[in-house]
Amino acid sequence: MSFEISTRTTGKRRAAVVGSGPNGLSAAIVLAKAGYAVDVFEAQPEPGGAARTLPLTHPGFLHDFGSAVHPMAAGSPFFKSLDLPSHGLEWIHSPIPLAHPLDNGESVCLRRSWDEMEQELSHDGKAWRSLIGPFAEHWNELAPEVLRPVSLRTNHPFLMARFGLFAVPSAKRIADWFFRGERAKALYAGLAAHSFLSLDETLSSSVGLVLAIVAHVEGWPIPKGGSQAITSALINALNANGGQVICNHRVERLQDLVDYDLKICDVTPRQLERLAGSLLAESERENLLTYRYGPGVFKVDYALSSPIPWTAPDCSKAATVHLGGKFDEIAASEAAMRRGEHSEHPFVLLAQPSLFDPTRAPAGKHTAWAYCHVPHGSEKNMLPILEAQIERFAPGFADCVLDRHIFHPADLESMDANLVGGDINGGVLDVKQFLFRPTSRIYATTAEDIFICSSSTPPGGGVHGMCGFHAATLALKK
Repeated sequence: MSFEISTRTTGKRRAAVVGSGPNGLSAAIVLAKAGYAVDVFEAQPEPGGAARTLPLTHPGFLHDFGSAVHPMAAGSPFFKSLDLPSHGLEWIHSPIPLAHPLDNGESVCLRRSWDEMEQELSHDGKAWRSLIGPFAEHWNELAPEVLRPVSLRTNHPFLMARFGLFAVPSAKRIADWFFRGERAKALYAGLAAHSFLSLDETLSSSVGLVLAIVAHVEGWPIPKGGSQAITSALINALNANGGQVICNHRVERLQDLVDYDLKICDVTPRQLERLAGSLLAESERENLLTYRYGPGVFKVDYALSSPIPWTAPDCSKAATVHLGGKFDEIAASEAAMRRGEHSEHPFVLLAQPSLFDPTRAPAGKHTAWAYCHVPHGSEKNMLPILEAQIERFAPGFADCVLDRHIFHPADLESMDANLVGGDINGGVLDVKQFLFRPTSRIYATTAEDIFICSSSTPPGGGVHGMCGFHAATLALKK
Protein backbone atom coordinates (compact mmCIF):
# COMPACT_ATOMS: atom_id res chain seq x y z
CA MET A 1 0.00 0.00 0.00
CA SER A 2 1.40 3.37 -1.00
CA PHE A 3 1.12 6.45 1.19
CA GLU A 4 2.09 8.78 -1.62
CA ILE A 5 -0.90 11.07 -2.18
CA SER A 6 -1.81 12.36 -5.61
CA THR A 7 -1.46 16.11 -6.08
CA ARG A 8 -3.72 16.08 -9.15
CA THR A 9 -5.82 19.24 -9.32
CA THR A 10 -9.55 18.61 -9.10
CA GLY A 11 -10.76 22.08 -9.94
CA LYS A 12 -12.51 24.07 -7.23
CA ARG A 13 -14.11 21.16 -5.44
CA ARG A 14 -14.51 21.82 -1.72
CA ALA A 15 -14.44 19.48 1.24
CA ALA A 16 -15.57 19.97 4.82
CA VAL A 17 -14.11 17.93 7.64
CA VAL A 18 -16.06 17.93 10.90
CA GLY A 19 -13.73 17.48 13.86
CA SER A 20 -10.03 18.29 14.18
CA GLY A 21 -8.76 15.20 15.94
CA PRO A 22 -5.78 13.39 14.40
CA ASN A 23 -8.07 11.41 12.09
CA GLY A 24 -9.96 14.47 10.91
CA LEU A 25 -6.74 16.34 10.25
CA SER A 26 -5.30 13.34 8.43
CA ALA A 27 -8.35 13.11 6.19
CA ALA A 28 -8.10 16.83 5.52
CA ILE A 29 -4.45 16.54 4.50
CA VAL A 30 -5.21 13.73 2.05
CA LEU A 31 -7.97 15.80 0.45
CA ALA A 32 -5.89 18.98 0.35
CA LYS A 33 -3.03 17.14 -1.34
CA ALA A 34 -5.52 15.87 -3.90
CA GLY A 35 -6.47 19.45 -4.79
CA TYR A 36 -9.57 20.05 -2.67
CA ALA A 37 -10.16 23.31 -0.85
CA VAL A 38 -10.52 21.97 2.69
CA ASP A 39 -12.10 23.53 5.76
CA VAL A 40 -11.90 21.68 9.08
CA PHE A 41 -14.59 22.69 11.57
CA GLU A 42 -13.89 22.26 15.29
CA ALA A 43 -16.47 22.91 18.01
CA GLN A 44 -13.91 23.43 20.79
CA PRO A 45 -11.69 26.52 21.24
CA GLU A 46 -8.57 24.45 20.54
CA PRO A 47 -8.02 21.94 17.72
CA GLY A 48 -6.94 18.36 18.32
CA GLY A 49 -9.80 16.48 19.91
CA ALA A 50 -8.19 14.25 22.53
CA ALA A 51 -4.72 15.26 21.27
CA ARG A 52 -4.66 18.53 23.18
CA THR A 53 -2.39 19.93 25.89
CA LEU A 54 -4.10 22.18 28.41
CA PRO A 55 -3.35 24.14 31.64
CA LEU A 56 -5.62 22.06 33.85
CA THR A 57 -4.02 22.71 37.26
CA HIS A 58 -1.56 25.36 38.47
CA PRO A 59 -0.08 27.98 36.11
CA GLY A 60 2.91 26.63 34.19
CA PHE A 61 1.80 23.00 34.33
CA LEU A 62 0.80 21.59 30.94
CA HIS A 63 -1.34 18.45 30.87
CA ASP A 64 -2.36 16.18 28.01
CA PHE A 65 -6.13 15.94 27.84
CA GLY A 66 -5.93 12.54 26.14
CA SER A 67 -2.99 10.24 25.60
CA ALA A 68 0.47 11.51 26.47
CA VAL A 69 2.64 8.71 25.09
CA HIS A 70 2.42 7.88 21.40
CA PRO A 71 3.84 4.61 20.11
CA MET A 72 1.22 4.41 17.36
CA ALA A 73 1.88 7.97 16.19
CA ALA A 74 5.57 7.17 15.89
CA GLY A 75 4.76 3.95 14.05
CA SER A 76 2.03 5.34 11.77
CA PRO A 77 2.79 4.86 8.06
CA PHE A 78 0.72 7.91 7.16
CA PHE A 79 2.36 10.18 9.72
CA LYS A 80 5.77 9.03 8.48
CA SER A 81 4.80 9.96 4.93
CA LEU A 82 4.15 13.52 6.12
CA ASP A 83 7.58 13.94 7.75
CA LEU A 84 6.00 15.59 10.79
CA PRO A 85 9.38 16.57 12.32
CA SER A 86 9.76 18.97 9.37
CA HIS A 87 6.48 20.53 10.54
CA GLY A 88 7.73 21.07 14.07
CA LEU A 89 7.18 17.74 15.86
CA GLU A 90 10.02 16.60 18.11
CA TRP A 91 9.95 13.14 19.71
CA ILE A 92 11.46 12.49 23.15
CA HIS A 93 12.31 8.93 24.18
CA SER A 94 12.55 7.96 27.82
CA PRO A 95 15.39 5.52 28.63
CA ILE A 96 12.80 2.77 29.18
CA PRO A 97 9.57 2.81 27.14
CA LEU A 98 7.44 1.10 29.80
CA ALA A 99 7.88 0.00 33.41
CA HIS A 100 5.59 -2.35 35.34
CA PRO A 101 6.28 -2.42 39.11
CA LEU A 102 5.64 -5.50 41.20
CA ASP A 103 4.90 -5.89 44.90
CA ASN A 104 8.38 -7.18 45.72
CA GLY A 105 9.90 -3.76 45.00
CA GLU A 106 11.17 -4.78 41.59
CA SER A 107 9.75 -4.01 38.17
CA VAL A 108 9.55 -5.67 34.79
CA CYS A 109 10.27 -3.37 31.87
CA LEU A 110 9.61 -3.26 28.16
CA ARG A 111 12.92 -2.32 26.54
CA ARG A 112 13.71 -1.56 22.91
CA SER A 113 16.90 -3.63 22.77
CA TRP A 114 16.37 -7.34 22.16
CA ASP A 115 19.41 -8.26 24.23
CA GLU A 116 18.20 -6.13 27.14
CA MET A 117 14.72 -7.58 26.77
CA GLU A 118 16.01 -11.15 26.95
CA GLN A 119 18.00 -10.24 30.04
CA GLU A 120 14.95 -8.52 31.56
CA LEU A 121 12.75 -11.61 31.21
CA SER A 122 15.49 -14.22 31.84
CA HIS A 123 14.08 -17.66 30.94
CA ASP A 124 11.11 -16.04 29.12
CA GLY A 125 13.33 -13.69 27.11
CA LYS A 126 13.74 -15.98 24.11
CA ALA A 127 10.01 -16.72 24.09
CA TRP A 128 9.29 -12.97 24.05
CA ARG A 129 11.61 -12.52 21.09
CA SER A 130 10.08 -15.47 19.23
CA LEU A 131 6.61 -13.93 19.68
CA ILE A 132 7.40 -10.29 18.92
CA GLY A 133 10.61 -10.41 16.87
CA PRO A 134 9.32 -11.65 13.48
CA PHE A 135 6.71 -8.86 13.40
CA ALA A 136 9.12 -6.14 14.53
CA GLU A 137 11.56 -7.14 11.79
CA HIS A 138 8.80 -6.67 9.20
CA TRP A 139 6.91 -3.73 10.71
CA ASN A 140 7.08 -1.72 7.48
CA GLU A 141 5.23 -4.53 5.71
CA LEU A 142 2.94 -5.36 8.62
CA ALA A 143 1.81 -1.85 9.61
CA PRO A 144 -0.18 -1.02 6.45
CA GLU A 145 -1.86 -4.43 6.65
CA VAL A 146 -2.98 -4.29 10.29
CA LEU A 147 -3.80 -0.57 10.35
CA ARG A 148 -6.64 -0.87 7.85
CA PRO A 149 -10.00 -2.67 7.52
CA VAL A 150 -9.86 -6.46 7.70
CA SER A 151 -9.42 -7.85 4.21
CA LEU A 152 -8.75 -11.20 2.58
CA ARG A 153 -6.49 -9.37 0.15
CA THR A 154 -2.94 -9.06 1.40
CA ASN A 155 0.50 -8.54 -0.04
CA HIS A 156 2.02 -10.56 2.78
CA PRO A 157 -0.15 -13.66 3.34
CA PHE A 158 2.30 -15.62 5.47
CA LEU A 159 3.14 -12.65 7.69
CA MET A 160 -0.55 -11.86 8.19
CA ALA A 161 -1.41 -15.49 8.87
CA ARG A 162 1.23 -15.58 11.60
CA PHE A 163 -0.02 -12.29 13.02
CA GLY A 164 -3.59 -13.58 13.11
CA LEU A 165 -2.46 -16.71 14.90
CA PHE A 166 -1.28 -14.63 17.86
CA ALA A 167 -3.59 -11.58 17.61
CA VAL A 168 -6.98 -13.29 17.49
CA PRO A 169 -6.75 -15.48 20.63
CA SER A 170 -7.15 -14.08 24.11
CA ALA A 171 -4.25 -12.48 25.94
CA LYS A 172 -4.51 -15.20 28.59
CA ARG A 173 -4.05 -17.93 26.01
CA ILE A 174 -1.02 -16.23 24.44
CA ALA A 175 0.57 -15.60 27.84
CA ASP A 176 0.05 -19.24 28.83
CA TRP A 177 1.40 -20.50 25.49
CA PHE A 178 4.59 -18.46 25.57
CA PHE A 179 5.56 -17.56 29.12
CA ARG A 180 6.36 -19.55 32.23
CA GLY A 181 7.20 -16.76 34.66
CA GLU A 182 4.97 -14.19 36.31
CA ARG A 183 7.11 -11.25 35.16
CA ALA A 184 6.54 -11.77 31.44
CA LYS A 185 2.87 -12.59 31.98
CA ALA A 186 2.34 -9.42 34.01
CA LEU A 187 4.01 -7.30 31.34
CA TYR A 188 1.85 -8.81 28.60
CA ALA A 189 -1.30 -8.37 30.68
CA GLY A 190 -0.68 -4.64 30.99
CA LEU A 191 -0.16 -4.30 27.25
CA ALA A 192 -3.28 -6.32 26.43
CA ALA A 193 -5.39 -4.29 28.87
CA HIS A 194 -5.17 -1.37 26.43
CA SER A 195 -7.80 -3.28 24.44
CA PHE A 196 -10.48 -2.57 27.10
CA LEU A 197 -11.45 -6.24 26.80
CA SER A 198 -11.43 -8.95 29.40
CA LEU A 199 -8.11 -10.76 29.02
CA ASP A 200 -9.86 -14.06 28.32
CA GLU A 201 -11.80 -12.56 25.39
CA THR A 202 -11.02 -13.17 21.74
CA LEU A 203 -8.89 -10.37 20.24
CA SER A 204 -7.66 -9.12 23.63
CA SER A 205 -4.14 -10.10 22.59
CA SER A 206 -4.21 -7.98 19.43
CA VAL A 207 -3.66 -4.52 20.90
CA GLY A 208 -0.98 -5.71 23.31
CA LEU A 209 0.83 -7.49 20.50
CA VAL A 210 0.91 -4.36 18.33
CA LEU A 211 2.04 -2.14 21.21
CA ALA A 212 4.89 -4.55 22.00
CA ILE A 213 5.97 -4.68 18.35
CA VAL A 214 6.00 -0.90 18.01
CA ALA A 215 7.98 -0.54 21.25
CA HIS A 216 10.86 -2.48 19.73
CA VAL A 217 10.66 -0.65 16.39
CA GLU A 218 9.82 2.94 17.34
CA GLY A 219 9.78 3.06 21.14
CA TRP A 220 7.00 4.71 23.16
CA PRO A 221 7.90 8.39 22.70
CA ILE A 222 6.33 11.59 23.96
CA PRO A 223 6.09 14.77 21.85
CA LYS A 224 8.04 17.73 23.16
CA GLY A 225 5.58 20.25 24.55
CA GLY A 226 2.76 17.71 24.83
CA SER A 227 0.30 15.99 22.51
CA GLN A 228 -0.78 19.35 21.12
CA ALA A 229 2.54 19.26 19.24
CA ILE A 230 1.20 16.39 17.11
CA THR A 231 -1.91 18.41 16.33
CA SER A 232 0.16 21.50 15.52
CA ALA A 233 2.40 19.54 13.15
CA LEU A 234 -0.63 18.09 11.36
CA ILE A 235 -2.17 21.56 11.04
CA ASN A 236 1.11 22.88 9.64
CA ALA A 237 1.06 20.09 7.06
CA LEU A 238 -2.56 20.95 6.23
CA ASN A 239 -1.83 24.68 5.94
CA ALA A 240 1.09 23.94 3.64
CA ASN A 241 -1.39 22.32 1.27
CA GLY A 242 -3.94 25.11 1.41
CA GLY A 243 -6.32 23.76 4.04
CA GLN A 244 -7.44 25.49 7.21
CA VAL A 245 -8.92 24.74 10.65
CA ILE A 246 -11.80 26.85 11.98
CA CYS A 247 -12.26 26.54 15.77
CA ASN A 248 -15.28 27.51 17.87
CA HIS A 249 -17.50 26.43 14.98
CA ARG A 250 -19.91 23.67 15.90
CA VAL A 251 -21.57 22.01 12.91
CA GLU A 252 -25.12 21.14 13.88
CA ARG A 253 -26.35 19.71 10.57
CA LEU A 254 -24.50 18.51 7.49
CA GLN A 255 -27.36 19.98 5.45
CA ASP A 256 -25.96 23.40 6.36
CA LEU A 257 -22.68 22.67 4.53
CA VAL A 258 -24.25 23.46 1.18
CA ASP A 259 -21.07 24.82 -0.40
CA TYR A 260 -19.11 21.58 -0.01
CA ASP A 261 -18.93 18.69 -2.46
CA LEU A 262 -17.65 16.26 0.17
CA LYS A 263 -18.12 15.88 3.92
CA ILE A 264 -15.90 13.70 6.11
CA CYS A 265 -16.81 13.44 9.78
CA ASP A 266 -14.35 12.70 12.58
CA VAL A 267 -17.24 11.81 14.88
CA THR A 268 -18.66 8.65 16.42
CA PRO A 269 -21.76 6.88 15.03
CA ARG A 270 -24.17 8.61 17.39
CA GLN A 271 -22.93 12.05 16.36
CA LEU A 272 -22.96 11.11 12.67
CA GLU A 273 -26.61 10.07 12.87
CA ARG A 274 -27.48 13.38 14.52
CA LEU A 275 -25.46 15.45 12.03
CA ALA A 276 -26.67 13.71 8.90
CA GLY A 277 -30.27 12.96 9.85
CA SER A 278 -32.47 12.28 6.84
CA LEU A 279 -29.50 12.44 4.46
CA LEU A 280 -28.88 8.82 5.45
CA ALA A 281 -31.11 5.82 4.82
CA GLU A 282 -33.34 4.96 7.76
CA SER A 283 -31.77 1.51 8.14
CA GLU A 284 -28.32 3.05 8.37
CA ARG A 285 -29.48 5.53 10.99
CA GLU A 286 -30.78 2.64 13.07
CA ASN A 287 -27.43 0.81 12.72
CA LEU A 288 -25.52 3.90 13.82
CA LEU A 289 -27.73 4.35 16.87
CA THR A 290 -27.24 0.72 17.92
CA TYR A 291 -23.45 0.91 17.68
CA ARG A 292 -21.96 -0.27 20.97
CA TYR A 293 -19.66 2.05 22.87
CA GLY A 294 -17.08 0.63 25.22
CA PRO A 295 -16.09 1.14 28.85
CA GLY A 296 -14.90 4.53 30.00
CA VAL A 297 -11.98 5.89 31.96
CA PHE A 298 -11.66 7.84 35.19
CA LYS A 299 -8.69 10.19 34.67
CA VAL A 300 -6.69 12.43 36.98
CA ASP A 301 -4.09 15.04 36.00
CA TYR A 302 -1.52 15.94 38.63
CA ALA A 303 0.70 18.90 39.38
CA LEU A 304 3.53 17.53 41.52
CA SER A 305 6.14 19.12 43.75
CA SER A 306 8.68 16.40 42.95
CA PRO A 307 9.05 13.20 40.93
CA ILE A 308 6.89 10.24 41.94
CA PRO A 309 8.82 8.25 44.63
CA TRP A 310 8.71 4.82 43.02
CA THR A 311 10.00 1.90 45.04
CA ALA A 312 11.34 0.25 41.87
CA PRO A 313 14.07 2.57 40.47
CA ASP A 314 13.41 1.74 36.80
CA CYS A 315 9.96 3.29 37.05
CA SER A 316 11.67 6.70 37.18
CA LYS A 317 13.26 5.97 33.79
CA ALA A 318 9.99 5.29 31.98
CA ALA A 319 7.47 7.77 30.57
CA THR A 320 4.75 5.13 30.96
CA VAL A 321 4.08 3.00 34.04
CA HIS A 322 1.51 0.20 34.27
CA LEU A 323 0.12 -0.40 37.76
CA GLY A 324 -1.70 -3.60 38.50
CA GLY A 325 0.60 -6.31 39.77
CA LYS A 326 0.48 -9.82 38.33
CA PHE A 327 -1.48 -11.13 35.36
CA ASP A 328 -4.36 -12.53 37.41
CA GLU A 329 -4.97 -9.25 39.23
CA ILE A 330 -5.02 -7.25 35.99
CA ALA A 331 -7.28 -9.87 34.41
CA ALA A 332 -9.68 -9.62 37.36
CA SER A 333 -9.76 -5.83 37.07
CA GLU A 334 -10.55 -5.89 33.35
CA ALA A 335 -13.15 -8.65 33.76
CA ALA A 336 -14.96 -6.58 36.40
CA MET A 337 -14.99 -3.57 34.09
CA ARG A 338 -16.47 -5.66 31.26
CA ARG A 339 -19.20 -6.87 33.65
CA GLY A 340 -20.10 -3.26 34.42
CA GLU A 341 -18.45 -3.34 37.85
CA HIS A 342 -15.77 -1.22 39.51
CA SER A 343 -12.62 -3.02 40.56
CA GLU A 344 -11.26 -2.33 44.04
CA HIS A 345 -7.78 -2.92 42.61
CA PRO A 346 -7.99 -1.42 39.13
CA PHE A 347 -5.36 -1.57 36.44
CA VAL A 348 -3.94 1.98 36.25
CA LEU A 349 -2.06 3.56 33.36
CA LEU A 350 0.22 6.40 34.42
CA ALA A 351 2.31 8.82 32.37
CA GLN A 352 5.01 11.11 33.75
CA PRO A 353 6.19 13.24 30.79
CA SER A 354 7.88 16.04 32.74
CA LEU A 355 10.67 13.68 33.80
CA PHE A 356 11.88 13.83 30.21
CA ASP A 357 10.37 17.08 28.91
CA PRO A 358 11.08 20.06 31.20
CA THR A 359 8.76 22.30 29.16
CA ARG A 360 5.78 20.63 30.82
CA ALA A 361 6.17 22.10 34.33
CA PRO A 362 7.97 24.88 36.22
CA ALA A 363 11.57 24.18 37.17
CA GLY A 364 11.81 21.45 39.78
CA LYS A 365 8.11 20.59 39.48
CA HIS A 366 6.41 17.78 37.55
CA THR A 367 3.23 16.62 35.89
CA ALA A 368 1.63 13.20 35.67
CA TRP A 369 -1.67 11.74 34.61
CA ALA A 370 -3.29 8.47 35.48
CA TYR A 371 -6.48 6.69 34.55
CA CYS A 372 -8.27 3.46 35.27
CA HIS A 373 -10.95 1.65 33.31
CA VAL A 374 -14.53 1.97 34.54
CA PRO A 375 -17.94 0.93 33.21
CA HIS A 376 -19.40 3.06 30.44
CA GLY A 377 -20.70 6.36 31.81
CA SER A 378 -19.61 5.57 35.37
CA GLU A 379 -20.29 8.24 37.98
CA LYS A 380 -18.28 6.59 40.76
CA ASN A 381 -15.46 8.59 42.34
CA MET A 382 -12.46 6.32 41.78
CA LEU A 383 -9.91 8.77 43.18
CA PRO A 384 -9.20 7.00 46.51
CA ILE A 385 -8.93 3.61 44.78
CA LEU A 386 -6.75 4.92 41.94
CA GLU A 387 -4.40 6.75 44.28
CA ALA A 388 -4.16 3.69 46.52
CA GLN A 389 -2.77 1.79 43.52
CA ILE A 390 -0.16 4.51 42.97
CA GLU A 391 0.76 4.58 46.67
CA ARG A 392 1.10 0.80 46.59
CA PHE A 393 4.11 1.13 44.30
CA ALA A 394 5.18 4.67 45.26
CA PRO A 395 4.70 5.22 49.01
CA GLY A 396 4.54 8.93 49.76
CA PHE A 397 3.00 9.86 46.41
CA ALA A 398 0.22 11.85 48.08
CA ASP A 399 2.80 14.16 49.68
CA CYS A 400 3.96 15.19 46.18
CA VAL A 401 0.56 16.33 44.96
CA LEU A 402 0.20 20.10 44.62
CA ASP A 403 -3.06 19.97 42.69
CA ARG A 404 -5.18 17.56 40.70
CA HIS A 405 -7.84 17.79 38.00
CA ILE A 406 -10.37 14.98 37.95
CA PHE A 407 -12.21 13.80 34.85
CA HIS A 408 -15.22 11.55 35.24
CA PRO A 409 -16.43 9.96 31.97
CA ALA A 410 -19.08 12.69 31.56
CA ASP A 411 -16.40 15.37 31.97
CA LEU A 412 -14.34 13.83 29.18
CA GLU A 413 -17.37 13.71 26.89
CA SER A 414 -18.20 17.35 27.64
CA MET A 415 -14.77 18.37 26.33
CA ASP A 416 -14.75 15.98 23.37
CA ALA A 417 -18.10 14.69 22.10
CA ASN A 418 -16.36 11.62 20.64
CA LEU A 419 -15.57 10.33 24.13
CA VAL A 420 -19.07 8.98 24.64
CA GLY A 421 -19.48 7.75 28.20
CA GLY A 422 -15.72 8.17 28.65
CA ASP A 423 -14.97 5.66 25.88
CA ILE A 424 -11.55 6.66 24.50
CA ASN A 425 -11.38 3.80 21.95
CA GLY A 426 -14.36 4.71 19.79
CA GLY A 427 -16.39 1.61 20.60
CA VAL A 428 -16.11 -1.97 21.82
CA LEU A 429 -13.40 -3.92 19.98
CA ASP A 430 -15.13 -7.29 20.01
CA VAL A 431 -15.32 -9.56 16.96
CA LYS A 432 -18.41 -8.00 15.37
CA GLN A 433 -17.21 -4.43 15.70
CA PHE A 434 -13.70 -5.43 14.72
CA LEU A 435 -14.94 -6.69 11.35
CA PHE A 436 -17.65 -4.09 10.66
CA ARG A 437 -16.88 -0.78 12.31
CA PRO A 438 -19.20 1.14 12.58
CA THR A 439 -21.37 -0.57 9.90
CA SER A 440 -20.70 -2.89 6.98
CA ARG A 441 -20.01 0.20 4.85
CA ILE A 442 -16.98 1.00 7.08
CA TYR A 443 -16.03 4.61 6.10
CA ALA A 444 -18.81 5.16 3.55
CA THR A 445 -22.48 5.89 4.14
CA THR A 446 -25.66 5.68 2.09
CA ALA A 447 -25.07 9.32 1.15
CA GLU A 448 -22.42 9.37 -1.56
CA ASP A 449 -20.82 12.60 -0.30
CA ILE A 450 -20.71 11.74 3.45
CA PHE A 451 -17.96 9.66 5.08
CA ILE A 452 -16.88 8.88 8.64
CA CYS A 453 -13.24 8.77 9.75
CA SER A 454 -13.18 8.60 13.56
CA SER A 455 -11.71 5.85 15.76
CA SER A 456 -15.09 4.15 15.37
CA THR A 457 -13.72 3.06 11.97
CA PRO A 458 -10.76 0.74 11.28
CA PRO A 459 -8.19 0.36 12.63
CA GLY A 460 -9.73 1.87 15.76
CA GLY A 461 -8.39 3.85 18.70
CA GLY A 462 -4.98 5.47 18.96
CA VAL A 463 -3.25 8.56 17.60
CA HIS A 464 -2.14 7.35 14.18
CA GLY A 465 -4.34 9.09 11.61
CA MET A 466 -4.94 5.89 9.69
CA CYS A 467 -8.75 6.08 10.00
CA GLY A 468 -8.65 9.50 8.38
CA PHE A 469 -6.20 8.42 5.70
CA HIS A 470 -8.31 5.44 4.63
CA ALA A 471 -11.62 7.33 4.76
CA ALA A 472 -10.32 10.18 2.61
CA THR A 473 -8.64 7.78 0.18
CA LEU A 474 -11.94 5.95 -0.26
CA ALA A 475 -13.81 9.25 -0.68
CA LEU A 476 -11.46 10.28 -3.47
CA LYS A 477 -11.96 6.95 -5.24
CA LYS A 478 -15.73 7.24 -5.02
